[in-house]
This record gives sequence, C-alpha cells and structure tokens, in this order.
Amino acid sequence: MNKSINIFVLNWNGLHVINECLDSLMNISYINSTIIVIDNGSEDDSVSFISKKYPKVKIVELENNLGYAEGNNKGFGLIKKADYSIFINNDTVVDPSFVEPLVNTLDSDEKIMQVSPKILYHHQKNTIWYAGGKVNLPIGYIRHKDIRKKDISIFSLPSETDYATGCCICMRSNDFNEIGRFDNSFPMYCEDVDLSLRFKKIGGKVYYVPESKIWHKVSSSIGGEFSINKWKRKELGKIKLIYKHLNPLIVLLVFPLLILLAVVELILNSLMRWFR
Repeated sequence: MNKSINIFVLNWNGLHVINECLDSLMNISYINSTIIVIDNGSEDDSVSFISKKYPKVKIVELENNLGYAEGNNKGFGLIKKADYSIFINNDTVVDPSFVEPLVNTLDSDEKIMQVSPKILYHHQKNTIWYAGGKVNLPIGYIRHKDIRKKDISIFSLPSETDYATGCCICMRSNDFNEIGRFDNSFPMYCEDVDLSLRFKKIGGKVYYVPESKIWHKVSSSIGGEFSINKWKRKELGKIKLIYKHLNPLIVLLVFPLLILLAVVELILNSLMRWFR
C-alpha cells in the first residue's frame, strides 16, 4: 500500500482559480492521498463553494489571512500527519501522476529532504516557470533557473537545486516538523528559500524532479507576475532572508548593492508590464 500523503492547498479569495486546481487534484493517480484546503480567512465564498462541490476535500478554516508561512503551518498542525506532505498553490493545475515521482525521489535517498516538480506557465503550457533555483545571498540573487525558456529535453533531467519553490513542495512530514516548519515571520516570499537553506544546513538535499509536472497561473492573488505589490513583498522577503542567514557585517557591506538591484528589478518589472 502506498504511504499516506496530505496535499495542502492554501487559499485566500481564490474562488476564481481553485475550481481548476481541485478538479485536477481529484484526478491524481496516487491512491492514499488526502486533499486539504487551508482557507486563509477568505471573503469570497470560497469555503461554501468548496464544501458543496468537493465534499471529499477537507477544509481548515482560519479566521484571518495569516500569510503563506503561518497559514500553512497552522493547517499542517491541525490535520493528522501523513507520511508525506505537499504544499501547493491554489492557482495550479497538476498532472494526474505528479505525486509518484516526488515520493519516489524522497524514498531514493534519506538525505533528500525536499523536492519540487517541473512547473510550467498555465497560459504557455510549454514554457518553464521553475526548473530548479539559484541562490547567491551576498549579492541578493534568488531566481528560478531558466525561467521563461521553452521546455526542451535538458529540463527533463533531475538535479540537486538550491531551493524548492513554495508553489509546490513535497517533504516527509516528520522532516518538515522537526526542522521547525516555515518561519512565520516571513509573511510572503522567501519563506520557501529559507526552509531549503535550513535543510541544507543540517546536511539535507533539495531536488528538482521534472518527471513530476504542474502548471501555474503566476501570482494570481496579488495582481500578476510583474505587479508592484509582488516586487515589494519579494524585496522585503529577500532582505529578511539575507539578514537571517548572513553575518550582520556582510549585510551592511552588501546593502547598497541590494538596493541597487531592487531598483533595477523594479524597472525591469515595469518594462515587462508595459510590453506584455
């Protein structure tokens, strides 16, 4: 019998996207799975809609929007633990067999503590959004590898990576619990990178698993991929991450560079919005 897995879908006012997400999750091939929606204080009738249309889906209702880290932590703590846990965004659509490659990779090596699938853009089915990630904290570089490139054979090779994306991340439940779960002080962005860095500090490995595939409607809850709100949250999360993991003296030395890079990214985001 397959080991048990809980699939946590964090939702906040996601009535416009969660239908397609849950439809795809209801059709996965992994038998011993439980789908749990953690609702972060939605005000758009998400909970009523889900409870009526998907009676087999468990719902954890939180009174307020606690953000990504604390919302997922709360939901995880209120549900009976399974062998594995997947945390996935509500604006995703999954391949029916996306679970098995993730679990098989974790089972292949006890030092592998996190895995993420190949993630493609929902509106451009053959374009990479996540195929692994790169982190260089001293220069404030945190980025998905090969983002917006066409999906070709080179992206079908599993590999160790710097971080697993919180858009879809799979772990052994005990590993997640013992590491201290997500850091609640990250309200949105970089909490996933922080978790991966903590796993790496105790000797863990993080893997990109392209045999598992999902599609992502990027940043649907905060105005789109190039929104100012997203840029602001990402930069605040990045500064917090750098301060947490680097020597404070190094932080002071690199802070001017971080500000410069943040401004450059803002300009690029504005140009991307303009020319879309």
